[in-house]
Amino acid sequence: MNTALKIFVLAFLAAGVSGISSAQVRQYSARAVEEYPHDVTSYTQGLFFVDGQMYESTGQNGSSTFRKVELGSGKPLRRLDFNRKYFVEGSSVLRDRLYILTWTNRVAFVYSFPELEYVSTVSYPRQGWGLTTDGESLIASDGSSSLYYMTPDLRVTKTLQVRLHGKPLDYLNELEYIDGKIWANVYTTNMIVVIDPESGNVEAVVDCGGLLPDKFKTPATDVLNGIAFDDRTGKIYLTGKNWPRLYQVEIVEKK
Repeated sequence: MNTALKIFVLAFLAAGVSGISSAQVRQYSARAVEEYPHDVTSYTQGLFFVDGQMYESTGQNGSSTFRKVELGSGKPLRRLDFNRKYFVEGSSVLRDRLYILTWTNRVAFVYSFPELEYVSTVSYPRQGWGLTTDGESLIASDGSSSLYYMTPDLRVTKTLQVRLHGKPLDYLNELEYIDGKIWANVYTTNMIVVIDPESGNVEAVVDCGGLLPDKFKTPATDVLNGIAFDDRTGKIYLTGKNWPRLYQVEIVEKK
């Protein structure tokens, strides 16, 4: 989120998560196979597909949006803009409703889907970070090591403690549910962790370092954040905050 938090997170990771490369956890890398334009003003918070169509929520006070995005051009086909007092975070669709979290505003927005018509603003009792769904529940992160399973009325039914080598793994951010596993960005890093939804154990780590070439980086370029799985094609897409590119990736096991 803000610069001070980023510095703290990096210090935490340097102190306690360096063991992420242990042989007990499968190691992968993300290799770009296709690239697409991505709006460099998009501070990506949520990214997902429904029925082959990509959607994205973006943050920052004064520039928070939700977008129906044309994959080939990166341009919005439909865009919702939010009052500057709101810092929009993760988003997901469950049944006929779109849910959009906010970071510290303690509210979530609900829209009809696919119409994207406003339904309600509801109280949300924790920080909003990432959001996904397994088709039955909404699954949310709040920057801690916990993931929260919620009903469509945002009532928590289960809290999953995520652990790496038996230790809680904090700073879980953007989420995606892929083939029965929860994928999560670890905030301020180039790592994505693959989580067993039953035990909470991290089963694999995907190293995304180098995905965005240096030639595309500017002072505004921020961290990796954004995992989208198109279940119609089986393709996985990754991007980051204020990145000029979105990548379809191949996940390759490290030798």
